[in-house]
Amino acid sequence: MKRFPAFIAVVIIIAACQPTSKKYEASVKDIKDRVEAYQSFRLTTDLSALSPSQKEMLPLLFEVADIMDNLFWQQAWGNKEQLLDNIKNDHLRRYAEINYGPWDRLHDNEPFIKGIGQKPAGARFYPEDMSVNEFRQLSNLDKNGLYTVIERDNEGDLTVIPYSRKWEEELSRAAELLMRASELAEDQGFKRYLKERAKAFLSNDYFRSDMAWMDMKNNIIDFVVGPIETYEDKLMGAKAAFEAYILIKDTVWSARLSHFAELLPQIQQALPVDAEYKNETPGSDSDLNVYDAIYYAGDCNAASKTIAINLPNDPDVQMKKGSRKLQLKNSMKAKFENILVPISEILIDPSQQQYIDFDAFFENTMFHEVAHGLGIKNTINEKGTVREALKETSSAIEEGKADILGLYIVTHLAETGELKNKDLMTNYVTFMAGIFRSVRFGAASAHGKANMIRFNYFLEKEAFTRNPETGTYHVDFAKMKEAMNLLSEEILVLQGNGDYEKAKKMVDESGIINTRLQQDLDRINEAGIPVDIVFEQGPDVLGL
Repeated sequence: MKRFPAFIAVVIIIAACQPTSKKYEASVKDIKDRVEAYQSFRLTTDLSALSPSQKEMLPLLFEVADIMDNLFWQQAWGNKEQLLDNIKNDHLRRYAEINYGPWDRLHDNEPFIKGIGQKPAGARFYPEDMSVNEFRQLSNLDKNGLYTVIERDNEGDLTVIPYSRKWEEELSRAAELLMRASELAEDQGFKRYLKERAKAFLSNDYFRSDMAWMDMKNNIIDFVVGPIETYEDKLMGAKAAFEAYILIKDTVWSARLSHFAELLPQIQQALPVDAEYKNETPGSDSDLNVYDAIYYAGDCNAASKTIAINLPNDPDVQMKKGSRKLQLKNSMKAKFENILVPISEILIDPSQQQYIDFDAFFENTMFHEVAHGLGIKNTINEKGTVREALKETSSAIEEGKADILGLYIVTHLAETGELKNKDLMTNYVTFMAGIFRSVRFGAASAHGKANMIRFNYFLEKEAFTRNPETGTYHVDFAKMKEAMNLLSEEILVLQGNGDYEKAKKMVDESGIINTRLQQDLDRINEAGIPVDIVFEQGPDVLGL
């Protein structure tokens, strides 16, 4: 059937989802409170260890990061200035900046601007009037590519456009800046990565640059940049969003973690599933390092802030090289002190509040990232990759796997003596408090659904009890450990079988917030505890 020409379709879509008035107004009364629910935090670190060349490089990296920031705006909403310049209320404008658009990422993506409709499931990666069935009928093999957008041509038919062509001007500028930065890089591995990433922006092929990023071992500056995560695409879970992190390595903390990377094959074989569900060997080049973040841009800066990174996502790279787990210590500590500790004082039984511990929080977060590299990436029954087989549920199920396996790994390492003098109660109780912290992001995101799947599973298995008089939660160590093992097995088998129907049922039925939990979350909000952090960041904050 012939469709509208592309330019007409775009006009219709914009008219349908955006206000006709040029002045944008809040559709919620508590917009000031929502802004103030974010705790401001300055992203700084000691730069004295950087050489003059490294300090000269930083402004180039900041500029590339800002390009990624603008590209993510285009993917998530569209024209940033068209939105922000027409908002007169300072709080409303600030909230749109935090959310990279008019939809509240911590309130199930509800619109908070009058006249704005629901957020398209596919953001701006696809035409808003495209059906899933129409997408599936598209014969172009690149339609599922991480680095392509789907648009309509002049005849109204679907067409596939690579990022390198869609955003040729912006990515060419980013590539030029990365090449200049590479000339200042003193570490050869970092120099090669910057050059390969620059080429990737122009070629739309990120494999070589991902491999080069894996080979970096000694550079003190790290720059995670490009189209990376697929959470923004809630229609097909296929399109990567632009983002950037500028990081400075904490060499002391990193040295403490280097041993755990060597244990990945051993941990893989210890997973509580049959051999066929763990028959892939994690890459031996995986490494763990700790950083202070000095800049977030794009996807990673939208609303809730990432505190640990596990990359690359490419399963071919993971099979050949493993993955790198980057712990962002300053961001992590900000969330622990400003959010998790105050939450625990409200929702954790007083007799167990002594177990709320930053080192346990750090370990739980770190091994969550380690767990992403475990299990298998390809189904055991020729359904393709796990990501392909589980479709739009894949991100939520993968996050659920990493959450529960992270706790499993800590337990395994403590019981085998690799984590010395470890009281696992600190990890289990801190893990429970972490659910309350994370689920405040809502159940709309992959992480939110994963949190609720785990919470509801623990509830079913009586891994915790809730005191109806005080509204506090008490962890039953033995039952939580048993539930942890069972859920780990269930998710690993589900992924290995590529069982889409079971995955969808798990997400739909268990990835929701029940009434009692919502009431407890409301108590947290009423206490004025921040929902997340927002950054004061950039060259000026660092004194550059």
